[in-house]
Amino acid sequence: MADRDLEAAIAATRFGLGARPGEIAAARSDPRGFLKAQIRREGADQPQPRADATQARIIAYRDLGRQRRQAKQAGDAEAADPVQQVQKLLRQETGGDFAARARLAALTEAGFRERWTLFWANHFTVSAAKAATAPLVGPFEEEAIRPNIFGRFADLLGAAETHPAMLLYLDQASSIGPGSRAAQYLGGRRRGVGAQKPNRPRGLNENLAREILELHTVGVEGGYSQADVTEFARALTGLSVGGERDGDQLGEAVFREMAHEPGPRTVMGVRYAAGGRDQVAAILSDLAARPQTARFVCGKIARHFVSDTPPPTLTERLERTWMASGGDLAAVAATLVDSPEAWDATPAKFKTPYEFLISSWRAAGGAPRDVTVLAPALNGLGQKPFGAPSPKGWPEDAAVWAAPDAVVKRMAWAQAFAARATADRDPGDLAAQALGGRLRPQTATAIARAESRAEGFALLLMSPEFQRR
Repeated sequence: MADRDLEAAIAATRFGLGARPGEIAAARSDPRGFLKAQIRREGADQPQPRADATQARIIAYRDLGRQRRQAKQAGDAEAADPVQQVQKLLRQETGGDFAARARLAALTEAGFRERWTLFWANHFTVSAAKAATAPLVGPFEEEAIRPNIFGRFADLLGAAETHPAMLLYLDQASSIGPGSRAAQYLGGRRRGVGAQKPNRPRGLNENLAREILELHTVGVEGGYSQADVTEFARALTGLSVGGERDGDQLGEAVFREMAHEPGPRTVMGVRYAAGGRDQVAAILSDLAARPQTARFVCGKIARHFVSDTPPPTLTERLERTWMASGGDLAAVAATLVDSPEAWDATPAKFKTPYEFLISSWRAAGGAPRDVTVLAPALNGLGQKPFGAPSPKGWPEDAAVWAAPDAVVKRMAWAQAFAARATADRDPGDLAAQALGGRLRPQTATAIARAESRAEGFALLLMSPEFQRR
């Protein structure tokens, strides 16, 4: 029974987002079954589902730009201030999206399902650090990521890469094939007035092609070359986001044949016939099926859930399931749950700031009410809401988050949070509910000897077994 108690604690704290009161008890009878029951084909839970969210946000952003231009022409400097307008939009939309996601994470009874979702959202990062995509990060997760996390990787890949948020974030929406009709038209208009030479490439952007290869599929050691990046970028031309002239497609992903680089393409040794959107789909499908993709992505899964340096046997087992199932993410998730390496009792992963805050709320049995109680803490701890610093997403290595200054800031937050969260509850009981069989005797003793309930709960939050998972 002792082993079962420990496994129940691992199920809630390593695979999940931290244990809420009663969660470890619920997992005790069958820890692996408790996790596998959270795997479902229909995908993840939605924080706040809404219809046509991305399209509505893009239309609102367009209207904001129009109002700003009109205000500037009228001499209204305050209304024309782009920083002020963007901040307002972030508060109203992006902040609300992040708070809804955090509330779901804090309250859900399916912590493994939500952690699996957050892994994929970070793998396919779209960041609010770019103003044009800030209001689209929440809708991107809801529309492209959450419905596909337990389906085929090829479907998740296609949904993520062709979503308007990704097309805008990586500047694909403005990429034009150098030999396309659009480039010829622009060249004809500009020729003779200081324009580029007619045969010089115009407007080709390689950002999306490079990140798909380097970050989303085969990985930097996956065997592709710069020539493959350029060829893939040419194939991707035409993928864009509907504008004013696209009628009811405004704000939706569209394919502009005029901007597409015509002709066949060769990417990583495979020749793809000319075909516009079908050419893009064929390349993405092949990348999803490559063994390099299985190796790269399964390595990331193992590092996220188990250790910064996971056992090779775990990664290999995930790879075999991936390849045998054709990239079935539900099967990969089940294999992770069944892998003995994932149940090692030693806490090896240091929590990111977001994980630390969410697990603290879960330990207290509460949830953040809005973004104003989240943003200051996360900004101070270095993980700005929806603000990953690059397309690589947030790092997970302990060295990034466990610096002495960062730990001091965590301690200050834990003390303030504990003073609000404990009320008249026994911190010793909260510790047992939060860590179960992972609670060390010395930690339990320190909590019992604390001078106040708040101090005891803060000791729990800063204990090594709570900081790691």
